[in-house]
Amino acid sequence: MQRIFEIDPWEVRTRQFDKKNKRLQESMTSIGNGYMGMRGFFEEDYSSDTLRGIYIGGVWFPDKTRVGWWKNGYPNYFGKVINAVNFIKTNLRLNDEPVDLATDVIRDFSLSLDMRQAILKRSFIVTKGQAQLKVSIERFVSAAQKELFVAGYRFENVGNAAFKVSVNTQIDAAVHNEDANYGESFWMVLDKTQNRTSGELTASTKENPFGTPRFIVGNQMIHVTDLAAEEMGGLPLAVQNQFSKELEPGGCAFFEKRVIVVTSRDYADRSRLTEAMHQLSNPLKSQSLDELRAAHTQVWHNRWEKSDVTIHGDDAAQQGIRFNLFQLFSTYYGEDDRLNIGPKGFTGEKYGGATYWDTEAFALPMYLGVTDSSVTRNLLMYRYIQLDGAFINAKQQGLKGALFPMVTFNGIECHNEWEITFEEIHRNGDIAFAIYNYTRYTGDRSYVLHEGSKVLTEIARFWADRVHFSARKGRYMIHGVTGPDEYQNNVNNNWYTNYLAKWTLNYTLKILDQVSPDQAERLAVSEWEKQKWREIADKMYLPEDKTLGIFVQDDDFLDKELKPVRDLPLDQLPLNQHWSWDKILRSCYIKQGDVLQGIWDFIDEFTPEQKKANFDFYEPLTVHESSLSASIHAILAADLKYEDKAVEMYERTSRLDLDNYNNDTSDGLHITSMTGSWLAIVQGFAGMRVRSEQLHFRPFLPRKWQRYQFRINFRNRIIDVAVAKEGAILTLISGEALTVFVNGRSVPLGSDPVKA
Repeated sequence: MQRIFEIDPWEVRTRQFDKKNKRLQESMTSIGNGYMGMRGFFEEDYSSDTLRGIYIGGVWFPDKTRVGWWKNGYPNYFGKVINAVNFIKTNLRLNDEPVDLATDVIRDFSLSLDMRQAILKRSFIVTKGQAQLKVSIERFVSAAQKELFVAGYRFENVGNAAFKVSVNTQIDAAVHNEDANYGESFWMVLDKTQNRTSGELTASTKENPFGTPRFIVGNQMIHVTDLAAEEMGGLPLAVQNQFSKELEPGGCAFFEKRVIVVTSRDYADRSRLTEAMHQLSNPLKSQSLDELRAAHTQVWHNRWEKSDVTIHGDDAAQQGIRFNLFQLFSTYYGEDDRLNIGPKGFTGEKYGGATYWDTEAFALPMYLGVTDSSVTRNLLMYRYIQLDGAFINAKQQGLKGALFPMVTFNGIECHNEWEITFEEIHRNGDIAFAIYNYTRYTGDRSYVLHEGSKVLTEIARFWADRVHFSARKGRYMIHGVTGPDEYQNNVNNNWYTNYLAKWTLNYTLKILDQVSPDQAERLAVSEWEKQKWREIADKMYLPEDKTLGIFVQDDDFLDKELKPVRDLPLDQLPLNQHWSWDKILRSCYIKQGDVLQGIWDFIDEFTPEQKKANFDFYEPLTVHESSLSASIHAILAADLKYEDKAVEMYERTSRLDLDNYNNDTSDGLHITSMTGSWLAIVQGFAGMRVRSEQLHFRPFLPRKWQRYQFRINFRNRIIDVAVAKEGAILTLISGEALTVFVNGRSVPLGSDPVKA
């Protein structure tokens, strides 16, 4: 565990400039607005280790992946998020010497991410000779106007000598990804215009051989300042403006940079894109920084009003849940149904921008509770819209139906690790379960009976073709798969995968009985198909060991040498940073919940004895080296009344990145797993379940906490739940009266708070 920021309920703050952990600081101070975002790298040039990263939602590049071991069925390319044109670049000079915090003498450094207002702030005093300059910077990507980036600077002469301060501000297309080959750039400048006090640059992604659309991005910067503008020459791949001023001792100056960013995702015609860029930037010339900031922070105020979770008695836990909610909402708030929730969001290149199964399995359950149902319906529509790509993915494997991709931007599989991309097919079941989860929670059946029934039918057709019948055992089986636990590759009969396939077939048959005659005709599921699906579901092989009382993760799992994690030397953890991949695959160690993932999904379908036996067996073997792991274990531990383990796992999932548990946060944050802290509190500590169309709670208060409180949206009602030592208080904030159940007792909720 590595803690580099102070504990504060509403801020991520440090007063130490930690060059060794610069990338870690950058990841943790990332900001975004769902449309675009960036790591917390410095606006000015920094000559030591840094990872500059600005990303725009839905803008990506198909990188070639055909290599010597390419086989039939491999994807044609590896989709990757690419660094956007650097529109925040702002270099400072003091008496014509560049300010570079990697080499300069500085003091009074402060870096703070204000989560309440979604503003990143930085300040420092830099000394060069007799000159001493205090620099204060704030920046945000506007939640009120998605295309807008704002940076505000204040300069103060805190020394005894006068000096000149200069600001060189740019839109720079000379950028590349860190993982690019030989500094390869993905951007081509199409047009640029540079005036004395403003500039604009339009660039497109370069051509690719795969026929995927090229993206055009327009950037325009305008400035508000009391510095004097200077004439500047042109640059090959950038536009620039420069401003300067002499500061006497005690003197101050200000500089503001506003940038509009538009893309061909919204404006396919280039002339319309340019026109829109100008229309959006014009009002900025008459608006003050205070007005722009106020509009932005008001949106965040409204979000926190709906979704804040308060914890009394544990500031580290409080900071953790707010940090996770902040980063999730910075990545996705449902405004654009063409976008999804990338595992790294806007915080790094690794995984960034692509869609994984994490969305359906982990993100959707949280967004159901904290946003309007239209947000989660958009997540389901995202998959329906990309169904054609899922057909292609299945066909490439010689299979019927639809295989949704492991990693995608457009519905086509674009991940190049065979054991994950083509074996981790449980994702098809996770998407089916998400449809059920949405329907059960919201009560909205419009999706499942229309678009959802098509998705379910094609997934069922895939499962029916992917299984095979074992004459020796008289059971249907699924060989050559990888479950959620990616430390066990290419296994036979992964329990979770088989269970989901069986459940999906049964659920699809149930839904087919409920669709309209017209929809049934469109789906064209024959009676023979239905009968085959029933047979497969009835005869699906589910590995089990009755002596141990557990579901067996896969056919060979119990043949491994079963040693608990506690017997491993601490200096060998995390395993993925110390062991060879071969050694990991031969071991019994579990990356994340696998059997336990299935028990969490269907938590009311298993007896307390089954849940206990499986948790007691698998958790001691789990290294939790997936960011998705801790939340499941927290919820199941709470269900089993293992309070200490539940709290331990909550602390891990809530502060995974803030404390750098797995020593990998410098690559970027684990966005989709950040839902785990909310799930651990709401489904774990508060015991929230949906049973027979009604809401149930079984709350407890961790001993180290004094109180916790949250709000959830359930079927168009906002319900406030407060849990303290004296018990729980539930308040219906809005919506029609309803009855909920607390510890099995019915509690009618109306206009007044109810103690339960």
